[in-house]
Amino acid sequence: MTEGRPPRRPWQRKQMLLRLDPAVYDALARWAGDELRSANAQTEFLLRRALADAGRLPGDVGAIPRRGRPPKAARTPEPTADPVAEAPKPLTAPDPSTSAPGPEPKPDQAPNPDA
Repeated sequence: MTEGRPPRRPWQRKQMLLRLDPAVYDALARWAGDELRSANAQTEFLLRRALADAGRLPGDVGAIPRRGRPPKAARTPEPTADPVAEAPKPLTAPDPSTSAPGPEPKPDQAPNPDA
């Protein structure tokens, strides 16, 4: 690295103000939407491509950081189980003829005729 320039940290992003003609911004935003990017990400993508085409992209430049959930290949796979054996039982109303009887009345209490 050069003297006077602090070491580059990949998580540190530079901010810059960019003034654009509204029609240019609208076209950029539509293009970004077509490629499922934000206007900011599309601008960075285009600047990187222009720098690479001109042979001016520094060699130590990392990839554009990806946002959101990591791809499935990078995630740790969950243990697979037999889906049939692990399927939840369907919810049904209990059959009154097979349900357990209620609590027995205490010996000193008479059964409630209203129950």
